[in-house]
Amino acid sequence: MGIASLQRLLRLPRRINQLRLIAPFKSIDQSMDTMESLRAFLRVAELGSFTRAAEMLGLPKASVSTAVQRLEASLGTQLLHRTTRRVQLTGDGTAFYQRGRDLLDDMDELQGMFQRDRSQLRGRLRVDMSSGIARNFVIPALPVFLALHPLLEVEISGTDRRVDVVREGFDCVLRVGTLEDTNLVARPLGAFRIINCASADYLTRRGTPRCLDDLAQHDLVHYVTTLGQRSPGFEYHDGQTYQLLPMRGPVTVNNGDAYLAAALAGLGIIQAPASPLRPHLDSGALIEVLAAIAPEPMPVTLLYAQRRHLPQRVRAFMDWVAEVMAPHLEAVLR
Repeated sequence: MGIASLQRLLRLPRRINQLRLIAPFKSIDQSMDTMESLRAFLRVAELGSFTRAAEMLGLPKASVSTAVQRLEASLGTQLLHRTTRRVQLTGDGTAFYQRGRDLLDDMDELQGMFQRDRSQLRGRLRVDMSSGIARNFVIPALPVFLALHPLLEVEISGTDRRVDVVREGFDCVLRVGTLEDTNLVARPLGAFRIINCASADYLTRRGTPRCLDDLAQHDLVHYVTTLGQRSPGFEYHDGQTYQLLPMRGPVTVNNGDAYLAAALAGLGIIQAPASPLRPHLDSGALIEVLAAIAPEPMPVTLLYAQRRHLPQRVRAFMDWVAEVMAPHLEAVLR
């Protein structure tokens, strides 16, 4: 056993004592002990549903509900807001969730230390990324990662929505674009080269723009993170800085798949990462335009919550994702 593992082992009893309040009940419906009750609470918090948590755990919904109720009674505080439509963490629930995640991660790692094959990573990974990155890069390569770590389970959320990493229980997220102010730990991976392009059919009908002034005769497919927001317009480089040019366009989308589909349907010009568009560029379905005034490269970053101890399975996944993405990124950001 290494020094670091021994230190973690010695720290565990103190942390378990901090949750001793939840120990008085030994079982719930003769199927769940204290640690499994904690695991059930974490699952409800992550999925936002008692029904879905019960299905994932293979337990009756009543057992999961009882587990959470007894946790709350033992702690003397409400952990979850319950409505007919959704379940959300309270302020105390958020704090308890993070401590509980750390505790279970330590317990899982402690158990793994005494398995016959200590090199095998175990447990569940919950990650989020855009649907385009999941479809084009991560999922096609995932069999290799799972072959290296066959005891891991991976849950991938593919959405363009900015998820709440802590409240929604994600181990890490892969973000494309400028980061907002955040308390998360950031690991820059590089940047996508962004190009201006449109479908061959659109350019045949509307002509190919040769300069910025020509854009007055063209449509832009607008992309926003939330429908109802105002599109920033067409981004370009004027030789010194990046600028924004307001442009007309009848279509606004909030999803990367819809953005690409709109371009392929001939609805206007888009500004998107070149790498995932490569098959469409090679086939001639999409054609790059105005290459001399391309938008600013778009950073790609791994984010994860600040934690006393980052589980080895999370670190291994992030290292692997960095390798998968490296060939598609223009430069490593410093």
